[in-house]
Amino acid sequence: MIYNIPYIAVVALILIGLYAVIFKKNLIKIVIGITLIECGVNLFLITLAFREGGLAPIYRAGGNKPLDMSLPVPHALTLTSIVIGVAVLALMLSLIIHIYKHYNTLDASKIGREKE
Repeated sequence: MIYNIPYIAVVALILIGLYAVIFKKNLIKIVIGITLIECGVNLFLITLAFREGGLAPIYRAGGNKPLDMSLPVPHALTLTSIVIGVAVLALMLSLIIHIYKHYNTLDASKIGREKE
């Protein structure tokens, strides 16, 4: 049962993020929801790479059996995903700053409407 905790955390992060993206109107809360979804996906990739008693995938002179090593590809994908996620987060926040300067609101339902 204890090995299912990361999967439960993945589902919780993704569901909370989806709730924020779908039902919230504040742009900052929507960005937080997108970031939570990204964290859930990263946790899922790391959880997939786990092997009981696995070693780091470094070949030594004595030689390791491939079954003794953890998977390196999900770790590399997660590192790449983190870097891309930070860049996308910075872009989203800069766009929100420009939207706020232009419309004086962070409410997504009021953006793009003319003043009534």
